[in-house]
Amino acid sequence: MSFGAAPGLMSMTPATDAQTSAAVAGDQAAFAALVEPHRRELHVHCYRMLGSFTDAEDMVQEALLRAWRSRATYAGRSTFRAWLYRIATNACLDHLERHPRRPGATGEVTWLQPFPDQLLEQAAPDDEPDATVVARETIELAFLVAVQHLPPRQRAVLMLRDVLGWSAAESADLLGWSVASANSALQRARATLREHLPRQRSEWSPEGPNDEERSVLQRFMDACERADLTALAALMREDAVFSMPPYPDVIRGRDAIVEQWAPALDGSSEFGKFMLVPVWLNRQPAAANYVCRPGTDEFRALAVDVLRVEGGVITDVLSFEHTDQFPIFDLLGLPVTR
Repeated sequence: MSFGAAPGLMSMTPATDAQTSAAVAGDQAAFAALVEPHRRELHVHCYRMLGSFTDAEDMVQEALLRAWRSRATYAGRSTFRAWLYRIATNACLDHLERHPRRPGATGEVTWLQPFPDQLLEQAAPDDEPDATVVARETIELAFLVAVQHLPPRQRAVLMLRDVLGWSAAESADLLGWSVASANSALQRARATLREHLPRQRSEWSPEGPNDEERSVLQRFMDACERADLTALAALMREDAVFSMPPYPDVIRGRDAIVEQWAPALDGSSEFGKFMLVPVWLNRQPAAANYVCRPGTDEFRALAVDVLRVEGGVITDVLSFEHTDQFPIFDLLGLPVTR
């Protein structure tokens, strides 16, 4: 299994310039200038490990604090960037040890949160020409859900080897394992991942939504705005799945999903009118939902639906509410009212 890993971070030319020396010596401005270009890519790395946008933000902050406190231990044997990845990985492992989480009985990942594409574009630092744009296959929600089935250290070795391109020896060193143990853990992680990934995943565009997905998204938005339940049913595969993290309920089957959505989309005055806007999350097509409640004259942010499309039909819908705890419309740069 390969995810088009970037060149090994440990093998790049070590940074030994005056700025690095100043940062290690305690110059806060120099240190900030070194770490800031890597903040977003570290966020993506922590996000892959944890599945939560907000937890990943916290772990980046924790990792940078640890880096500052231990700056004197940076000896230039690897790139400064690889050193930061090492610290961030350990911060995530510590977090997972303190807050163990496992998917529910039906595979639901209640802590899952999406990652806006516009922020993913910031993840490749300008000063690292070998760094690659975040590929869909390593950031899509199906991948994130599958990763959450792995024990934390298997998760880490998978990220280090198959996503970041570290060598077996580099990964084993970080985890405190022998190379043989690291390789064994990697094989187990790959096998578990295959069990939980969608069958047709290899056919998806690695760059992001393709024309077929964009067409399905537009038809989905039109059907929702027209409250056309028949059109929505026609867009979904018979075994489609709907979930709404952090709620644990998973609705399985096209008919059950349409029945669940009917009270909000039947055109009655009880819920209101919908307006949908196309957005992109985790390299997947998505729709930001606004609703105009009865007796009001403005549309307010409600939720974002992320779609997985196979063969021209929707197989999964993950819906994320706009809340104070996770203001997804703000992250997308969308107004709360329209």
